[in-house]
Parts: sequence; C-alpha cells; structure tokens
Amino acid sequence: MTSDPRPVEQLIGYRLKQAQSALRSRMDDALRALGLTTPQYSCLDAIGRHPGASTSDVARSVFVTRQTMNTLLRGLAERGLIVRAADASGRAIPLTLTPRGRALLDAANARIDAISRALDRALDPAAHAALLSGLARVIETLEDLPEATDL
Repeated sequence: MTSDPRPVEQLIGYRLKQAQSALRSRMDDALRALGLTTPQYSCLDAIGRHPGASTSDVARSVFVTRQTMNTLLRGLAERGLIVRAADASGRAIPLTLTPRGRALLDAANARIDAISRALDRALDPAAHAALLSGLARVIETLEDLPEATDL
C-alpha cells in the first residue's frame, strides 16, 4: 500500500479535522470565562433545545458515549445547572435545565453566536450553501462506506 502523495492540506479528512480543532479552540476560549468547557456547553445546549431528552439522546446529539455523558451530566448537576427527573418511568430519565443552567446557556450562546457569525461572514451566501451541501455529501459518503474490515 502506498501513501497518498498529496500534501495533507489537500486531504478532506485532514482539513475537516483542522477546522474542527480550530473551532473547538475558539469555543473553549470563549466559554472559559463562564466556567464551561465545550462538551459541557454542548450538553447544556442539547438539553435546552430538547427539554426532557434522555441521557442517551443527549449523548448521541453531542457525539459522546453514554459513559462520557454521565460524567458530564454529573458535573452539571452538581453545579445546579441541570436536573434529572426524580419520578421518571422506565429507564430513560428526562433532563432539564435549571433557571441557573438556562441563564448560563444564554450567556454561552451569546459567545458562541459571535463565533458562528464570524464563520457566516467568511463566506458569501453561495459559498455557504455549497459548503453545507458538500459537508452533507461527505457525511453521507462516510456513513455509507463499508466497515473498515470490508474495504
């Protein structure tokens, strides 16, 4: 097997990871003053968008394992930012934000929205639409690929 002769900067996967890393760094910087990490913010945001969601639902929406999510949620609950329903039926325990959690999420959203607006300004509307479309195709392609053992 030969290696790809193109410079890494021309590889889609590399550029996606580079963009993700740059975004994560900016988000971490923006959230630090609020005492939040990007994963904690993502949890609060997911719960804020879908009150009553289960731990598994939130974990899937923020791309972490259920075990990692439990650790994140424990910390958020200890800070009084979320509550897990005490009288839930079945295995799924609905999650909701506390008023303090909502206020912190609102402050965090203002900081994250500033980053999103900067990204929007970086592209004209046609390039923005093309990027979203291209990313959707990349995601579909990756989801449709056979398992690594089948390649």
